Amino acid sequence: MSTNNINELPDIPAVPAYLRLAGLEQALAIAEFSPDGVLQWANAHYWALLGDADTEVIGSHHRSFCYPALAGSDGEDAFWARLRNGEVCSGQVERIDHAGNRWLEATYIPVPDEQGTVMHIFKMAIDISARLQAEREHQESLHRLSLAADASDTAIAISDPQGNIVYVNRGFSRMLGWHLDEINRPISELLMPDAEHAAQYAYYAGLDTGESTAWEDIVVGQDQQRYWVKIVSNLVTSTEGCWQYTVTTLTDITQVKLYAALQQPTLDAMVQELPLAEILEIICLEAERIVPDMATSILEVDAAGKLHPLAAPSLPYAYSKSLDGVEVGPMVGSCGSAAWLNETVKVNDIKTDTRWSPFCHMVWPLGYTACWSTPICNSHGMVVGTFAFYFHENNRPVAERFHPLLVDACTALCALALEREHSRQRIRQLAFYDELTGLPNRNLLYAKAEQALAAMARNEQALAVLVMDMDHFKKVNDSLGRSAGDELLCRVAAKLKQGMRAMDMAGRLSGNAFVLVLPQCDAAQVQHILARIRTLLMEPVLLARSSLSVSASVGIAMFPEDGRDVGTLLHRAEMAMYQAKKAGRGQSRFFSNEINVRAQERLMFENALRDALQHNQLHLHYQPQMGLSTGDLHGVEALARWNHPAMGEIPPARFIPLAEECGLINELSRWVLHEACRQLASWRATGVPIPCIAVNLSVSNFQDVHLPSLIAHVLESNGLLPKDLIVELTESMLLDNTPGVMQVIEAIDALGVRLSLDDFGTGYSSLSYLRRLPVSGLKLDRSFVVDLEHDEAAQALSSAILEIGRSLHLHVVAEGVETPAQHHILLELGYPVAQGYLYSPPLPADQLTSWVQSSKEAIRDKHKT
Repeated sequence: MSTNNINELPDIPAVPAYLRLAGLEQALAIAEFSPDGVLQWANAHYWALLGDADTEVIGSHHRSFCYPALAGSDGEDAFWARLRNGEVCSGQVERIDHAGNRWLEATYIPVPDEQGTVMHIFKMAIDISARLQAEREHQESLHRLSLAADASDTAIAISDPQGNIVYVNRGFSRMLGWHLDEINRPISELLMPDAEHAAQYAYYAGLDTGESTAWEDIVVGQDQQRYWVKIVSNLVTSTEGCWQYTVTTLTDITQVKLYAALQQPTLDAMVQELPLAEILEIICLEAERIVPDMATSILEVDAAGKLHPLAAPSLPYAYSKSLDGVEVGPMVGSCGSAAWLNETVKVNDIKTDTRWSPFCHMVWPLGYTACWSTPICNSHGMVVGTFAFYFHENNRPVAERFHPLLVDACTALCALALEREHSRQRIRQLAFYDELTGLPNRNLLYAKAEQALAAMARNEQALAVLVMDMDHFKKVNDSLGRSAGDELLCRVAAKLKQGMRAMDMAGRLSGNAFVLVLPQCDAAQVQHILARIRTLLMEPVLLARSSLSVSASVGIAMFPEDGRDVGTLLHRAEMAMYQAKKAGRGQSRFFSNEINVRAQERLMFENALRDALQHNQLHLHYQPQMGLSTGDLHGVEALARWNHPAMGEIPPARFIPLAEECGLINELSRWVLHEACRQLASWRATGVPIPCIAVNLSVSNFQDVHLPSLIAHVLESNGLLPKDLIVELTESMLLDNTPGVMQVIEAIDALGVRLSLDDFGTGYSSLSYLRRLPVSGLKLDRSFVVDLEHDEAAQALSSAILEIGRSLHLHVVAEGVETPAQHHILLELGYPVAQGYLYSPPLPADQLTSWVQSSKEAIRDKHKT
């Protein structure tokens, strides 16, 4: 028997009618009503639904089971009229039970007699209260989900397996502009309008795997606005696993994505140290990629308020170049106006806007009808540039959405790039240029000069290096203040630039010294250029209400004869400059071999002097100071002497100035002070009657604030009293305005040490200064003593100096006495003390001891006679 033939199916026994009725009674609530609606009978299931006993409700009208509003309505009467007419009625009805209410799915069936008159009405019902409650709860849940979805900014769309959109939330409508009834495209075409069919097929194939599909893209809304969104599509299946819906969410990531899309390539370019123009061009190109058919432009605004093009990859070079140097203002296009106002300027019709009148003819033929420009500000709020969009008529609305976000991202990156560039320029300025004058410093000048030297060597041409030192610059600082000195240096730098040729280089060496490098320049041309610069420098300069004329001492070294590298040429030009200073201010000198020999000798002497101080090769000689009227020993002056093993006796006039120049004078003076006090203590210990000892100190010694404590220590350690020591200082001390010098002098005087002014009459000789200085003595300079016998003026001046000393209660000593005639004249003038070769030359300590002994005997013999 084949199961494929329905006729061959086995017979199924018929179910008896009474069994079928019993089954219905178990499943359904059944009641019988009269045609006028009175309950006549109900089964047990019906009583269970209503919760009543049959004795209580049999004979009750149908209205008693209905809510009052329905029971008394016309609808109830019409309902029973239809039943009496033989119409079967079905539906969901709400009925009252003992617990409240209950929903039933009911069918009312009229039963007519043979004549067609309805005799009975049977009601069959099932309880659907639980199902309806579940449905209501489900609907409520859906309603709440719908409210949540509508409140979200995330766009949500639900589509069927064919891609047709069946639901969108309000966030979808807010973002893209479409409502559900306006969408006539599948979800794939809406999200990927420009994608190939293969891409859309891949989208559905990915969903068919049951996994979430996510990507980022730019979508276009109903009003052509663009949004950068993250799209996530998830499959919703039935309990049987069938594809029912696709839920797609679109999250707006425009701002984040704009910053990421712009920042990454820009920051990478900065890390790679690309030039500023290339970095800014990357920003422009990225912005134009995000909003197609739009041109961008970045202009710099300099300190003078002028525009300079930096980047505009989609604009013609000629147009950008035409903006170079244009001054910003309220009517200067979009960019010039934005920079002037420090706010965004949107010009939507270039052709008619008056701000564009000077530039319209250049940009209108390019097809651009609108230009929006925004200022770029640095961290201090100053406008340093502008960022602009140029639009065609049909693409300006596309930028409306992106404009604020793009501008924020682009201007922030532009500001960063510009500040970074300004910082780099500032660092370069500090590293290679003098901060005060703006001239190249030593480092940059060396580099440029080396390049120039290489070129001169190849072409066998001459080059000159000049070192220029401003004369009397210290006086300007001291009298007018350092700010005036700084201004003078800036003026000099400007005049150097004015006097040089285009190929020449100038730099600030240090302090008030400048360097000039003159390529292709022989000695005659150097003199010509130098004469032009001197003329400019001599022009009066008004500083702090004082008119000054500037002069300079200049040393010149020539390539190749004076050296073949910058270091050598600079050193030799500096040596020549020092020779120029010695020759007189405002002079110039070329380097010569003689200068080099003298410099080498000086270096040799400096090293020898340093070695002599370290190995105690110096010694002191002592010259007596005699009372003119009594012949008694008044004291001795300690004088340094240097007898070099190889060079022999080196006079003080040579090695003491050398010590001043090379910074050894403090060490030399400390040694003299220690040795003189030690010797005086030694003499007194052996009974040699030396009343006091005088030592000479230089101006720089008095700039040492520790000098008074040093003197006190030396006296104490040798057991001497302050009155045993006389410190001699020169008149040049009166010109020293170094702070603290006068305090040092006063501190020495406070110790009780006597101060004497040496070489009086040859220097400043300011009586006002002399009155204020705490000196106790003067020494008449030897230049007056030499001419006493033959020059009445010398006698008159010597007499006047003595009277000045007496009037100020100062002890006056004449030095350099070599003849008896000088002795007698000084005695007649009234000088109390003198020293010189007439009495004794400076002697070593042991010889002075013998001289003192013989002098005492001579004086004793004289008194006997």
